[in-house]
Amino acid sequence: MKIAAITDDGKTISQHFGRAPYYLVVTLENGEIVNRELRNKLGHAQFADQPHSLEIPGQPHGMDAASHNKHVQMAEAIADCEALLCRGMGTGAYESMKALNIRPVVTDLPGIEEAVMAYANGQIVDHTERLD
Repeated sequence: MKIAAITDDGKTISQHFGRAPYYLVVTLENGEIVNRELRNKLGHAQFADQPHSLEIPGQPHGMDAASHNKHVQMAEAIADCEALLCRGMGTGAYESMKALNIRPVVTDLPGIEEAVMAYANGQIVDHTERLD
């Protein structure tokens, strides 16, 4: 099982999905971490020269087609992962991950290894109230 976490430093889960520069992909086998791989992640900086998405009145941030396309590009690096751990993200990114069969989880756990093990043991809480 591979689980991705957004990160700035490879140790802690970043506060916001779109701004984090990396994914740490953790591989678990038989309940043990057997590999860690830091992967580059596209984010707001890489899309700065593109036109801003058209927000849909009454819809949460990032729910339009252009935003979904950006989220798809952001997720290409973790297409082999079953879950994505973050400490904050927009509703559009959350829904895009689900559409890509990557389970997004908004956690309050800052440590990547702690959150990965909580996920693997079915003990992680998905704080969807933190979506913006």
